[in-house]
Amino acid sequence: MAFPPFFLEELRRRVSLANVVSRRVKLLRRGREFTGLCPFHKEKTPSFSVVEDKGFFHCFGCGAHGDVISFAMQTGNLSFPEAVEQLAREAGLEVPKSTPEERERAQRQTTLRGAIEAAAAYFEEQLHAPGGREALAYLVKRGLDADTILRFRLGYAPDRRDGLKRALGKEFPEPLLVEAGLLRKSEDERESYDYFRGRVIFPIADRGGRIIAFGGRTLGDGQPKYLNSPDTPLFEKGRVLYGWAQARAAAGGGRGPVIVVEGYMDVIALQRSGFVGAVAPLGTALTERQIEELWRIAPEPILCFDGDTAGLRAAGRALDRALPLLKPGYTLQFATLPAGEDPDTLVLRQGVQAMRETLARARPMAEFLWDRELSQGPADTPERRAALERRLEERAHAIADRTVQTHYQRFFRERLYEFLRGSRSKGREWTWSPNRFGHGAQRSRSEPRTERPPQAPLIQPKRQEQVLLAVIINHPSLLEEVGEELAHIEFLTPEHEALSREMLHMHGANPDLDAGALQLHLAQNGYAGTVDSLLAPQVLTHAPFARREAELEAARLGWRDTHTQLLRRRRPQQVAEMERGLAGEMTEEWWARLKALHEQREDEDRTTGGLIE
Repeated sequence: MAFPPFFLEELRRRVSLANVVSRRVKLLRRGREFTGLCPFHKEKTPSFSVVEDKGFFHCFGCGAHGDVISFAMQTGNLSFPEAVEQLAREAGLEVPKSTPEERERAQRQTTLRGAIEAAAAYFEEQLHAPGGREALAYLVKRGLDADTILRFRLGYAPDRRDGLKRALGKEFPEPLLVEAGLLRKSEDERESYDYFRGRVIFPIADRGGRIIAFGGRTLGDGQPKYLNSPDTPLFEKGRVLYGWAQARAAAGGGRGPVIVVEGYMDVIALQRSGFVGAVAPLGTALTERQIEELWRIAPEPILCFDGDTAGLRAAGRALDRALPLLKPGYTLQFATLPAGEDPDTLVLRQGVQAMRETLARARPMAEFLWDRELSQGPADTPERRAALERRLEERAHAIADRTVQTHYQRFFRERLYEFLRGSRSKGREWTWSPNRFGHGAQRSRSEPRTERPPQAPLIQPKRQEQVLLAVIINHPSLLEEVGEELAHIEFLTPEHEALSREMLHMHGANPDLDAGALQLHLAQNGYAGTVDSLLAPQVLTHAPFARREAELEAARLGWRDTHTQLLRRRRPQQVAEMERGLAGEMTEEWWARLKALHEQREDEDRTTGGLIE
């Protein structure tokens, strides 16, 4: 069965090669690539590489090479049609039927590309003809030399209704040129005319470098100032980036960051100045699909918009669209240009170093979002602070990925705490108590006191042990971080000690065990009664962070605070035992152990403000 080329290209674009390979191979990220043990031959040292942004895998040991379709074929023992159909189901794509109509469509795609290529050659020729003198002078005035004009295949569309129509009409039928976006039909549908007229032409390529559309800038006062090809079977404006192919090649070769700017000339100016990862959306704010395409090139592209109000609005719109899409390791950075400058003019007037310094000042997305919300108005009253808190809470909840969402909530808690503590130091009446994201401001005491993030409530040692175990039962993923500390706790109750050892054993055998599976295993091994007692209301009422519905970050902080309190409670007993041992046996080992205990307590005092008793 033959599949149309456009369908296979869309399938490869939608299906992540790294995700498919990771079902068979444990992959580790190394820079822009993933590595692992080759599934096609036995090896002990990883020689298998996955290059996600270019869509291929390669083994340097056995020479295996291919794309996502060939990987599915080889590892699943599938035929080409079977592999395509399987991947299409995963991607939610309907497999086109091999009909005469589909074959005709595939052929038409090829013919459309031919028409677009012929149009690009025509526009290039017209730029250097006598009629293109004004357009060429405009490009030279903007600082472009002949090599740059040739490399980007810049051209000119004469200011006449049928220039391109006449030039291409003998080779390509009129309906095809209309479908390619090169001609436009009149309102009465009786005649067609050139879509681009009297404009400097910027060819737009797909991710593989093939020209699929054009952008045109008027030389006079005509509107719109910039005009892009209409959407066609080859071109969808909301998913294409200008400079796409060059940026992919640059990122793959490690030749600098991916930089998102606003216009064609910005991309050209930056790429010719050495910033070969520059791209631009096509006259609109970044779309969700363009953001996903950017992440296929680089995990943290830098958005570099003009420093004026319009540029900041564009950055804000990009942030709004990217926020729900954030995922671990993939985000945006924001660089703001000096007022009155764009990348093109900045490089031309102040040089490449000025642009490097601007990019070096790029801010993480979380910081840009914080500054943006803080700039909405003063936060000098309880009500205004509550409004700021509410906006930040809504922003964090817009993130679909729960892990990233949790870290944004923690970031906002810390920033709010710092901000309102700073306000208090300036004589403000209200302070911030960040015991949980979503709680508001509280009136501070009249007497000065040491501010610190909230701690778990003070409870008896046995209850502290119960809380520590309850947190782990409901959030077993925390064992990856606190397992060693749990193993060193000397539990007062034998059943707690046994339960702790069993959970550590289970985690070692299955690190991905979730709360439900862990509780089932414990019940099957005779710990049902102990688990029930640990998850009883009288335990959880002291520690809401231990409940299953609590956020993982809240559970982590609560566990650490409770563990610190438990250690502090037991410290005097340990010191007394040390001093008794020292009295009976005056050795350097006893002195060293006693000194270490005192130093540990001093460290905890500095960390907690000395408030844990």
